[in-house]
Amino acid sequence: MDSGKNNKSDLKKIKRLLQKPSKRIVIITHINPDGDAIGSSLGLLNILVNAGHITDVITPNDYPGFLQWLPGNNSVLVYSGNKEAALKKILEAEIIFSIDFNDLKRIKQFYKPVENSGAYKVMIDHHPDPEYFAECLINKEAAVCLFTGIMADTGCFSYNSSNKNTYLIIADLLDYKFSKNEIYYRLYDNFTANRMRLLGYALNEKMEILPDYNTAIISLNKKELEKYKFRTGDSESFVNYPLSIKNICFSAFFIEREDHIKVSFRSKGDFAVNEFSKKHFNGGGHLNAAGGESYTTMKETLEKFKKLLPAYKEKLKKYEI
Repeated sequence: MDSGKNNKSDLKKIKRLLQKPSKRIVIITHINPDGDAIGSSLGLLNILVNAGHITDVITPNDYPGFLQWLPGNNSVLVYSGNKEAALKKILEAEIIFSIDFNDLKRIKQFYKPVENSGAYKVMIDHHPDPEYFAECLINKEAAVCLFTGIMADTGCFSYNSSNKNTYLIIADLLDYKFSKNEIYYRLYDNFTANRMRLLGYALNEKMEILPDYNTAIISLNKKELEKYKFRTGDSESFVNYPLSIKNICFSAFFIEREDHIKVSFRSKGDFAVNEFSKKHFNGGGHLNAAGGESYTTMKETLEKFKKLLPAYKEKLKKYEI
């Protein structure tokens, strides 16, 4: 598998491969795919289909309904429910694109078939540079998917979005005449009443403020999720809400899954939650938005998190207003 930083020779090689007609291509993304993962995967899918390639997207498990309207969504195979068909696609693939992750273990159950595949593999962890092979193949459908990915990955441009180039890319995408407002409504105003009740419960009953560390915690266990008829995607953005509290600069959200605790972190300023997550919770991500996992109980996970905070107190306290 190609790894390390992309360079011109890598991209030129990919360009040569894609110039050959009707390549069989599979795009894969990480477990529990979010707006960034699905948007960028379907954006690339639309580009490759426009170029005449036979292309599919495979996700390890299902993803939120509010992302399933994106152009190309009918070309997505969910591995957990279509193992035989997904493995056949991987076996037949000539090129495999891995999108929005940098460790094959993040695709969980089918990382071995991908690892053993004889396909040419390209790992893109975040934004590919389209200069060498893609820009002339973007259409409205691809632009919608890519814009959605950027909007979702920046929390509607509230974090990780201070780079001028981000907005230059957005300006180019908006040339394709889609409705930015409609995408916003589909992403952020498209939830169930049960999800709103779960959010109210999480904030009123489960949010814990740790003023000594300018930190807030929310946790939800399986019993609580069942009470509010939890569906995939219902907890999206819960981790962001505590950051609107004065002096809170670090927010942590813990949600119980079948075999692990899924962890989400958000921060303000230069408190690097990606480094924190990588060091302590088998994760990573952006400076101000990251995720991880814990394979102990919820109680033990929360205790571990709280015991880590004193070592970061000086950094966290500097954000008081």
